[in-house]
Amino acid sequence: MSDIRHSLLRRDALSAAKEVLYHLDIYFSSQLQSAPLPIVDKGPVELLEEFVFQVPKERSAQPKELQLLEIMCNYFQEQTKDSVRQIIFSSLFSPQGNKADDSRMSLLGKLVSMAVAVCRIPVLECAASWLQRTPVVYCVRLAKALVDDYCCLVPGSIQTLKQIFSASPRFCCQFITSVTALYDLSSDDLIPPMDLLEMIVTWIFEDPRLILITFLNTPIAANLPIGFLELTPLVGLIRWCVKAPLAYKRKKKPPLSNGHVSNKVTKDPGVGMDRDSHLLYSKLHLSVLQVLMTLQLHLTEKNLYGRLGLILFDHMVPLVEEINRLADELNPLNASQEIELSLDRLAQALQVAMASGALLCTRDDLRTLCSRLPHNNLLQLVISGPVQQSPHAALPPGFYPHIHTPPLGYGAVPAHPAAHPALPTHPGHTFISGVTFPFRPIR
Repeated sequence: MSDIRHSLLRRDALSAAKEVLYHLDIYFSSQLQSAPLPIVDKGPVELLEEFVFQVPKERSAQPKELQLLEIMCNYFQEQTKDSVRQIIFSSLFSPQGNKADDSRMSLLGKLVSMAVAVCRIPVLECAASWLQRTPVVYCVRLAKALVDDYCCLVPGSIQTLKQIFSASPRFCCQFITSVTALYDLSSDDLIPPMDLLEMIVTWIFEDPRLILITFLNTPIAANLPIGFLELTPLVGLIRWCVKAPLAYKRKKKPPLSNGHVSNKVTKDPGVGMDRDSHLLYSKLHLSVLQVLMTLQLHLTEKNLYGRLGLILFDHMVPLVEEINRLADELNPLNASQEIELSLDRLAQALQVAMASGALLCTRDDLRTLCSRLPHNNLLQLVISGPVQQSPHAALPPGFYPHIHTPPLGYGAVPAHPAAHPALPTHPGHTFISGVTFPFRPIR
């Protein structure tokens, strides 16, 4: 690599950046012939940092950013071997935990934004793989850059982003997962922009299978890594649907009167959320339930039915805590309709997720989890039953067939042992997959 570096030092900044890609293409193409997954060592990364990201900034002239982006876009478009594209993309943009990461993330955001604008599918596919293997803290930065470019800066530009649905569904799936991690509705600033919400609902309503693409096309490890994006955006989408009525109500909370929130009861169901938002979240909720109902088949095909929960119980714990906090924060007299809608959606999501094998937990776990929530008839029904004898004689009463096989990763120390001291060695519950609840759109 030292000979290559000396050669690059004699070139201008733009030519050096272009040539470093050329040299690394040859280097990794050769390595891929002897090893299917070559290790990216320090040499290539240091060359990229010096001649592409200009760290350290020792050179007087730096490549013009737009020209550099065009060079990268063209390289990934012209390289026909996906394995070479992927490893070059990973070498360029995998965070290294050093001072080049800010330049790396800034350039990545602009490259993917350009790829969206000019529909460079190879770049979008590389970005989808990057999102899958990169810590979530960096994924949300890329998502934020794209949202800023296509939802905030230029009115109407969301139509350009919307068109990649057919070009790269895999990228769309990972983008949705990143966006739901970014906009968690924990504050008014973290409610998704209306244009973004409408686009995602349109994508999913048109083809609900979109949100399962990563799961269906990824070899599943026994222990999914912590701190990375989920295999599906289901948890984030459930969070959106369940929290939205309360989050929008909080955003438009009535003004203080003598230091206290006004106790005047409103009859207008649109005070917290406008009608368009109501309908979008209702459509999204329906789509999520439809996807959950298909998971039993997909989990069975992968031999994961009852062994892998795509919706982790540990992810439901903070969601329920957030709902409880929001319900307490809002005046119940003013937010009774929103609280009821939120809890109805939570109950429906929990029931269908458990019935399909996407959520693995016991009824006792659920009862303990939801014990502090405001009363809700539908949620009470989900927590309390119904109970029917399993048709499988080999299973104890009240167990789903898919609970018979111990879940993947069980036997390891639980993530929060103090929080769930009574968890059994493998979960079982008394729901049956034939029991469903009607979808309730906003009244």
